[in-house]
Amino acid sequence: MGNDIDRDGVAKAYARWAPIYDLVFGAVFEKGRRASIAAADRVGGRVLDVGVGTGLSLSDYARTTRVCGVDLSEPMLRKAQERVKADKLTNVETLAVMDAKALAFADNTFDAVVAQYVITTVPDPEGTLDDFVRVLKSGGELILVNHIGAEAGSRKAFEAAFAPVARRLGWRPEFPWERLATWAERHAGVTMIERTPMPPLGHFSLIRYRKH
Repeated sequence: MGNDIDRDGVAKAYARWAPIYDLVFGAVFEKGRRASIAAADRVGGRVLDVGVGTGLSLSDYARTTRVCGVDLSEPMLRKAQERVKADKLTNVETLAVMDAKALAFADNTFDAVVAQYVITTVPDPEGTLDDFVRVLKSGGELILVNHIGAEAGSRKAFEAAFAPVARRLGWRPEFPWERLATWAERHAGVTMIERTPMPPLGHFSLIRYRKH
């Protein structure tokens, strides 16, 4: 697959979004965000939240779940750090600037990896997913919430037309389910255990994999 999104471009886009991200996207992404966190809390233990952004989701985790958050955007993480301090989130172990495809963690570190609305914003989705699985323990869960591109109809046409603008904003709107299915088949180290449509109007999906 070609790299149709530029890493530095994404970082700059999200630096611009940082001051207003919660206001613009908080309500839109709430259902998927809460569903992914509930799934992670059921796993428990130590969780990696990739693309933690402004930390909007951090206070939703159970205090018994230990959380490490990473993001490419330093301005976003500054807001997350303020939130951790203000809300006294003592279960948040660390927040760090990090590339999702090159996680600075050892193999088999986490019980769950959560990535909310991340896979369509990275230059190499498949390589990024590979690194998510690498840091998971055997039996651990990879929990994604993501937009999945329409396979036909007017929404597919809209996504194709909107794609150039969306890339400048930092995401890839036409991401097809086939890419995830092909990745999982090639990887052979994970099994999909859930795919559930999420609001609004099923544009997003909660997708869970278990590492063998």
